[in-house]
Amino acid sequence: MKSMKRVLVGISTLLVMSSALVACGGNNSNSNSNASSPTTAPAANATEAPAKSTEKVTINLWSFTDEIPNMTKKYVETHPDVNVEFKTTVIATTDGAYQPALDQALAAGGKDAPDIYAAESAFVLKYTQGDASTYAANYADLGLDDQLVKDAGIAQYSVDIGSKEGQLKGLGYQATGGSFIYRRSIAKEVFGTDDPATIKGEVGPGWEKFFGAAAKLKAKGYGIVSGDGDIWHPIENSSDKGWIVDGKLHIDPKREEFLDLSKKLKDNGFHNDTTDWTEAWYADMSGTGAQPVFGFFGPAWLINYVMNGQVKDTNGDWAVTEPPTGFFWGGTWLLAHQDVTKDDAKKQAVADFIKWVTLDTSETGLQSFWANGTMKAGEQGTKDSVASAVVMAKSNGEVPLLGGQNMFDVFVPANANASGKNLTQFDETINKIWRDQVREYTAGNKDRDKAIETFKQQVKDQLNIESE
Repeated sequence: MKSMKRVLVGISTLLVMSSALVACGGNNSNSNSNASSPTTAPAANATEAPAKSTEKVTINLWSFTDEIPNMTKKYVETHPDVNVEFKTTVIATTDGAYQPALDQALAAGGKDAPDIYAAESAFVLKYTQGDASTYAANYADLGLDDQLVKDAGIAQYSVDIGSKEGQLKGLGYQATGGSFIYRRSIAKEVFGTDDPATIKGEVGPGWEKFFGAAAKLKAKGYGIVSGDGDIWHPIENSSDKGWIVDGKLHIDPKREEFLDLSKKLKDNGFHNDTTDWTEAWYADMSGTGAQPVFGFFGPAWLINYVMNGQVKDTNGDWAVTEPPTGFFWGGTWLLAHQDVTKDDAKKQAVADFIKWVTLDTSETGLQSFWANGTMKAGEQGTKDSVASAVVMAKSNGEVPLLGGQNMFDVFVPANANASGKNLTQFDETINKIWRDQVREYTAGNKDRDKAIETFKQQVKDQLNIESE
């Protein structure tokens, strides 16, 4: 993600990273919007393969950060015989610029149309299942079948999000199943141990146990989380149904309960009442907030690309365990334009690259480089939870921030426990409206019924979606 760097924005924008929010490593910079630059693989030696055309296959790659374009450089480096030129277009999601430009390019088609394009969790369903899904090729038509997915141990939630009517159209290179990330020193003082297996049983399963732990922590002068946003993603992504059911706004009981759980946090002083992506939220990562905070909910990218730059004196005093309920947060999926299947050479080139990024479990696949932080030769960079459980099982997930804990021991089951069946293409907008109204309620500005009524009206006004 990673593209996650771009998620360092106010919650008002609710960019569900991924990718940004989800994937945020390397030199991701949105300053190169609309940049187009070729990455060319060396041509095959014509004397060695006289029957093979030396004309390069041009792949138009669209993304919203330079993360995937940077992968093409590693691909060329590790595949010196590949006869491909990548023409990359990077348009930031800032101010909503990426989707309209991508939509126009997909609709226009032709030789300049995107052959491979990226979509993050905040809007990926539009391209895999929704209004723009007709442009996406089925992975099976690229020769990337279900057996490859099974052999790589890809988390089911990622497959579900990337599929339409059983046909896979997109996969991510990260896995963004969520964990509970907690302070070891506080765990020892309050619970007598910092062992992840024990803490897992203290904070869950279920919110009743979580709030029991919150009461124990409060008695010792600690908040369990920084703000109500910290519990929102586990609640949102563990609901039985999404915001839209049969074309109408549906408030799943688990999501409605967020009103009550958020108020319980505030009324009991179980948090510092911060808003995510603000300085107060970051302060709680470094232990300098209003009261010391026990933990945060998030995927590996939150540890690697957010907390890593904020923890300061608490570095090494953290650990991860499985959360009270399974969830995921963020991610970036790769899709291919259906027109690439009309040209055998381009189809093969596109399939080979997507496979290398998402399904290759070898030591020279992107998955292994990404998991082990070895995208650059001789460099041990940021490690990340990847799409392939097979790769994580044979990779070293030990990171200093977690006191040397192998985070993959937690993220493999966390990815498996996440659900991808409760999303809609309108989530980014609806989530923002919902969270704003929940905070209005917990602040005492509205009663519960009025907050729900306002939420329904704003969804109707902004999206023309009626309530059930």
